[in-house]
Amino acid sequence: MALLFQKFQEAVKILAKRPAFARDPRQLQFEADINRLFLYLSYNRLGKNADEAHAEEIIEMASKASFSDQQIQVQENVHSQIKTFCAFMDEILLPNEKMVNEHQLASTVPRRSGLSFAVGRSDPAHNNLAAPQTKPLSQAEVSQDLKDQLGYTVNVKPSQIPHKDAGQGLFLDGTVDVGAVVAFYPGIVYSPAYYRYIPGYPKVDALNPYLITRYDGNVINAQPWGSGGDNQELWNGGKTREIKPDVKAAEPEKGSERFWKLLSKPLEGYQGDNNDVIERRNPLAFAHFANHPPKGVQPNVMICPYDFPLTESNMRVYIPNVLFGNAEVNMRRFGSFWFKSGGGSRNSGSNVPTLKTLVLIATRPLQDEELLLNYRLSNTKRRPEWYTPVDEEEDRRRWS
Repeated sequence: MALLFQKFQEAVKILAKRPAFARDPRQLQFEADINRLFLYLSYNRLGKNADEAHAEEIIEMASKASFSDQQIQVQENVHSQIKTFCAFMDEILLPNEKMVNEHQLASTVPRRSGLSFAVGRSDPAHNNLAAPQTKPLSQAEVSQDLKDQLGYTVNVKPSQIPHKDAGQGLFLDGTVDVGAVVAFYPGIVYSPAYYRYIPGYPKVDALNPYLITRYDGNVINAQPWGSGGDNQELWNGGKTREIKPDVKAAEPEKGSERFWKLLSKPLEGYQGDNNDVIERRNPLAFAHFANHPPKGVQPNVMICPYDFPLTESNMRVYIPNVLFGNAEVNMRRFGSFWFKSGGGSRNSGSNVPTLKTLVLIATRPLQDEELLLNYRLSNTKRRPEWYTPVDEEEDRRRWS
């Protein structure tokens, strides 16, 4: 198995440089990432029965398959793993078969939240929705039960990175193979249409290190999620203090500066209508605690976009994200600006409404170790002293 993994790693490096990726730098990096994910996730799906012939076949497929086909396969492989995770969570938390049926019923109760709005449901009494009954287990107990069933869980504890600013880190407790989904990135999802509602806008990252951006422009704010909770609840991410931008004394403003300040003024008083029952004890909803690797150390996980299909109502409670606003607005990017272009929160070429999320994927076999994620911070801004680029060229392409 080790030899097969080495073959896959070599294929990742070769395929990422092929001429088919030679478009604009940002798209090039996105396609290279999807190509890597395609290989890792396909390798994971082979399981222990993998042989060299299977590995060669997947590598050949990766070299010939279109970008869109690889995206579809990545989504299917991630969804398959998350479906297994959700089934284990049901076994852990739902008392009996009767409760499973009630859970399924509660998951499909019509309610006019931002997510249910996207699939055309409405009910003026949606605020009366209650979380289904579950076993009175603590977050720690759920985590241990998941490890017993799935073979791993994750824990948050002091990082082993030798830097004073390392703080808390994310650790795998157990064993996983390459291509395993090891964590969810939880929190509130802001589509580009709602950027101005992100707390602290426009300096959204001044006091909030738990923001992450997908390639499609959706931003996830994990700060309201924090460390989760000890129950299943109606959650919209509203239980967090507002983050104030870092305001400094300014010199007299020029006309253009006053105009830009007016455009940048954060919008207040709007929260949307999202109220979804979310399992706050989710043992894997801690991706926001993963640290960037120190100098000379390679990351062992990578970000993977996951578009959760909202038609999977039985799984919804275990997806630790909510969409800000009443519906996702389709936006098109021109330079640094976003403009409405019609459409809604559906996959390209599909009528299935989705919630745009992120998960962490293992890039090698892992056992009882700290999870390290390449942050790929923009090289157009001053980066913190602890940040050492894993690949400067990738950073440049990602933010071009």
